[in-house]
Amino acid sequence: MTEELCAILSQKMSFEFKPLYDLVYANLHARNAASGGDEMLRLRAYEKLQNLVHDGMVTKTAKKYRGRPAALQIVSSRLEEWRVAANKRTAALQAG
Repeated sequence: MTEELCAILSQKMSFEFKPLYDLVYANLHARNAASGGDEMLRLRAYEKLQNLVHDGMVTKTAKKYRGRPAALQIVSSRLEEWRVAANKRTAALQAG
């Protein structure tokens, strides 16, 4: 979810929450990564978005959200590092 938010908000556009959530949901659904009910996903997306705003990676003006691409790139690369490390741990556990 955070990855999708970062990818979408890295564009130089502002989004209101509803269109932003629709894009996130469509991307997650395309990857078969959308699990749980729609309301639960919406709440998770909103919570993660608010965390990004609180951490200064996304700015909120009125009802529109705009990402800070440089900051979001750092988050995306960190998430990728964590995923690679988790995959290595999983492979090591399965191997032995």
